[in-house]
Order: sequence, then C-alpha cells, then structure tokens
Amino acid sequence: MARRYDTRTTTFSPDGRLFQVEYAMEAISHAGTAVGVLAKDGVVLAAEKKVTSKLLEGKASSEKMYRVDQHIACAVSGITSDANIVVNYARLTAQRYLYQYQEPTPIENLVQTVCDLKQGYTQFGGLRPFGVSFLYAGWDKHHGYQLYKSDPSGNYGGWKATSAGSGHQAATSILKSDYKDDIDMKGALKLATKVLSKTMDSTSLDHEKLEYAILTRRQDEVVFKMLSDKEIDDLIASVDLKEEEKKEKEKEKENESKPWPQK
Repeated sequence: MARRYDTRTTTFSPDGRLFQVEYAMEAISHAGTAVGVLAKDGVVLAAEKKVTSKLLEGKASSEKMYRVDQHIACAVSGITSDANIVVNYARLTAQRYLYQYQEPTPIENLVQTVCDLKQGYTQFGGLRPFGVSFLYAGWDKHHGYQLYKSDPSGNYGGWKATSAGSGHQAATSILKSDYKDDIDMKGALKLATKVLSKTMDSTSLDHEKLEYAILTRRQDEVVFKMLSDKEIDDLIASVDLKEEEKKEKEKEKENESKPWPQK
C-alpha cells in the first residue's frame, strides 16, 4: 500500500500519512544521538560523533554543534549537508531580525521561522524534506533559558530535556527518570554523559566520540562554549558510570521485590 503513496511528499495516504516525511525521520534514527538538557543556570548540548574511519582527518570546527547567533546555538542529528543549509538560513534570519528591529531575535520566533521553511519542503512538489533534527538552545530577555526541538515535518516544541537520533527512546526514558527541575550546569553535564553512555554502541567514552557545548550567561552576556578535549575527558572521568549501573540494578531489584498491588 505504501508504495502507491510514497513517491511524492505532497500525497497523503488513505490513513492520513505522509510517507516521505516519515522516511526522513527514519534517516535521523540512524544518526548519532544528540541530547539537550535545560539547567537553571544554562543549557547543555551533547552529541555523539560517528567516526567512520581512523584515517579520516578530524575537522577543526564542530560537526554537530553550530552557533546561530550570539545568544542561540544548536545541535544536529541527521544528514550534515542538510543541516548546513538550514543553519545558514537560521543565521541569515537572525541577522535580518537584528538589522530590522535593532535587538536580538527571540528564540521561539527564530525556531518558528526555520520550521516554516522545513514545512514548505513537505508541501510542494519537486522538493524533499530535510533529513535532520535540531536541538536549539538559547537565552532571551522574554523567557530566559530555552530548549527547543524540531523535526523534518516542521513541528517544534519546548523541552526541559530531550534527545534525537539513534538512541532517542532509551535516552528519553533516562531523562524522564533522572531529570530534576532544579538541576544545575554541572548536574546537566553529568546527566548528558550518562545518557550518551547508555545509548552509544561503544563500551568506552572519550573526546573522539563525543562533543559538548554549554550556553550560559556571564556579566550580562550570553556565552557559548565548546568543551575542549581535556574538559570532556575530565567530565567522563568524574562520572562514575559503573557506580550508576550498580544503583540502577539495586533499584530494579527493589522494584521486583515489591509485592503486586491487590485488586
């Protein structure tokens, strides 16, 4: 049945589905995991780097984290070439707003404008959806620190903690159980590390496989910082992953030993 309706993005199937958009989301599910955590004093973005070959020379710039404006950054999961197009459009949109109104663009306003472009690519013939999901982190004077997630359909939403990519479901369940509203930046970094350690295929974590970025405010200015290789290794060392696993197993045993409620 799907084959009759998946050749164009503009054709709905009888049960109301757009298969090309679903296929774009499926492409993201094969990409490296990206995690965003909203803390009371900033936003943490973390992502898994897919190392395809040891012979590949490392990039001087980040392949997963982008700075959109002075007060906005994003992490991507999906097709990097598609991400470059959307990020350039977002940067241009932010500068146009700044030029026109002489103030930085509100975060949600920018996310909505970018998502309008993405939605257009699902509605007109001859175009295909962007195969990439974005996690936007930012600060503005209207709502403070914010974290948004958008997908290829053009939908977006605000989140306290979220993820995208291959380990999305496992990451979401960990974030649901471990996230606290009063979490600080240090706790958010450790939580992101724990999530990536559970969702990645690799048994050992190091700076070659992970990227971290933080967005916070210092002296009334928004600061975006990529963590250095040493800082990433120090962070991983500070999170005792084996101890975390031990605690989780103890929790599971406690839950199993509890009697079932009587009807």
